[in-house]
Amino acid sequence: MRSHYNPVNRVRADRTNVAGKQDEKRLNTRCGYVAISGRPNVGKSTLLNRLIGQKLSITAHKPQTTRHALLGIHTNDDTQFVYIDTPGIHHGGKRTLNRVLNKTASSAATGADVMILVVQALVWNEHDDLALETVRRQQRPWILAVNKVDQVQPKSRLLPWLQGLTNIDSAAAVLPISASKGDNVNNLETEIQKLLPLAPFMFAEDTLTDRSSRFLASELVREQLTRFLSQELPYSISVEIEKFEETPTLSKVFAIIWVEKQSQKSIVIGKNGASLKEIGSRARQQMQKLFDTKVHLELWCKVKGGWADDATMIKNMGYESE
Repeated sequence: MRSHYNPVNRVRADRTNVAGKQDEKRLNTRCGYVAISGRPNVGKSTLLNRLIGQKLSITAHKPQTTRHALLGIHTNDDTQFVYIDTPGIHHGGKRTLNRVLNKTASSAATGADVMILVVQALVWNEHDDLALETVRRQQRPWILAVNKVDQVQPKSRLLPWLQGLTNIDSAAAVLPISASKGDNVNNLETEIQKLLPLAPFMFAEDTLTDRSSRFLASELVREQLTRFLSQELPYSISVEIEKFEETPTLSKVFAIIWVEKQSQKSIVIGKNGASLKEIGSRARQQMQKLFDTKVHLELWCKVKGGWADDATMIKNMGYESE
């Protein structure tokens, strides 16, 4: 019989308890937090998924898809990497939600053992400057990961651009990578490993994340909303799980999609409910892959005017509780 896989209802391991289970050959393990920072849409979530070897963090071409700090845990024989995927750091954003996301990105990096600054090859703007400032402020070892090098044509353009970068002398390493294709990501992990402290593992070796299945379900619905309606739907959309029930063979998910205007609700639902049905079908398939169970998903769309400026509602949705 297939064992029930649940990535997050496993008990989070206490550092002391886990250390007590390590035999003498495992005393020289390395373990630490690795914050993945950068401006929106540079591929931080794609990189996290590549590093842990599994789809965990949601991705989309729309900037600021990531709204929460998310732990992704990868353990090999002697090292446990506890990666933190963070929202994109950006200037501007007058809405309350934008300010909360910047705060989340900065706070998530606090206390990390290693920082990864992700930038896009051949692109550096004021948002990258702000992200660099945030990384350097942590006063931790950091690595510059230059992503999307597979898109650079001709390749000869990359080296002069790298040589022209300023204020990166303190970086422990500078690595060109392609998170989407996996190019040079193994070398990036090797460089990260060198910088992690000698310490016992913080989590059980088979732990993938500390987030609940409930949280991951809401993110998977929001991912499909963003992908399916990216050109039509504004930034201010969120998903709340009203009820989550699970057994070893079936997960029942009941979710509310919050929008700010009646016109946005019409877009989400679509003609005769076609859009909502397609979004639900896509999200359900992703949940089944992650939870390794059959999934029954029901979606509703509701209007709450100005929710992205409503500090109380933002907090109730979990944006300030991390």
